[in-house]
Amino acid sequence: MPIFPSTSWLTCLAFAGQIALAAAQTVTPQALATGLEHPWAVAFLPEGRFLVTERPGRMRVIEADGRVGAALEGLPEVAARGQGGLLDVILDADFDHNRTLYFCFSEPGAGGNSTALARARLSGERTRLHNVQVIFSAKPKVASTFHFGCRITESKTQGKPDGLLYMTLGERYVRKDDAQRLDSHHGKVIRIAKDGQVPADNPFVKQADALPEIWSYGHRNPQGLTTAPDGTLWAHEHGPQGGDEVNLILPGRNYGWPVITYGQNYGGGAIGAGLTTKEGMTQPLHYWVPSIAPSGMVFLTSARYGQTWQGNLFVGSLKFGYLNRIELSAAFKGPVVRESKLLADQGERIRDVRQGPDGLLYVLTDNPRGRLIRLLPK
Repeated sequence: MPIFPSTSWLTCLAFAGQIALAAAQTVTPQALATGLEHPWAVAFLPEGRFLVTERPGRMRVIEADGRVGAALEGLPEVAARGQGGLLDVILDADFDHNRTLYFCFSEPGAGGNSTALARARLSGERTRLHNVQVIFSAKPKVASTFHFGCRITESKTQGKPDGLLYMTLGERYVRKDDAQRLDSHHGKVIRIAKDGQVPADNPFVKQADALPEIWSYGHRNPQGLTTAPDGTLWAHEHGPQGGDEVNLILPGRNYGWPVITYGQNYGGGAIGAGLTTKEGMTQPLHYWVPSIAPSGMVFLTSARYGQTWQGNLFVGSLKFGYLNRIELSAAFKGPVVRESKLLADQGERIRDVRQGPDGLLYVLTDNPRGRLIRLLPK
């Protein structure tokens, strides 16, 4: 398991938020594919191909020359309403040998729907999924079309994948108090093995009234998740009206929602008692007021854009339509010292951002005719 920073280190970062955003345009966007319907996530296949999910319930392969393939066959039924649908996808670290991938989606069922995580194998001709198996399904299912969370990342120990998966889960909006309950998956980050089994060292595995998959709790709607090169786990989540957060995710920690928040109710007014701090609840590393509606998240490890960008954190903004470059005091570590806007002139919602095998950044824009864009250094 990774070694995590001390509580005192977190405390000193608690109010590192509210850094002024500077306008910046130091990359050239190159559109690789267009006409994608609300694309949500991109993964990198061998030979320069891409695998993209579309929220209405489709997964497609994009060829290296930008040709968009037909929807893959074999996907399970998806509850594609509101914010729900086919959401994140990642490739197994050993994809070149096992052709395994993992994806999450809003799964219909008795009582409504919930976020589910599935594994599958991509066919050799890249036209369908085989051996689709749901390895996790959040409890309980509810009648809501909001706050599914649904970002996935592979766990790392000493910089190498260790066979475990993390996934974020929203509190479903209508059940926000569930984020503080350990008998519900709502508003949590979970940690499971690739076959769906629960690791024996999960923080609540021996607690009778807690669901064993839970890694952390007190989250609202986390739509960004990434593992830093040092093995630490970082997430961001949507606040209500203000109070979007970046958090370092530690096992067993309570991140406070809805008891503490830097946001307000929609239309104004305090949430609960209007607290921003409380004993036993972890402060964010960084927060935004007003909300930027963050989505997608990655650390840049390459030097393709120069050494000053190496170790920066990149987060998409759905609300304002830019890619946020976040400079930290040290590579892959906080606190935040500066933020810059990229792609603001494109006028599109940024849904996902990933670093490709070539060391360059790739983004997806969330529109009825969304785009896959590669960012070229100027």
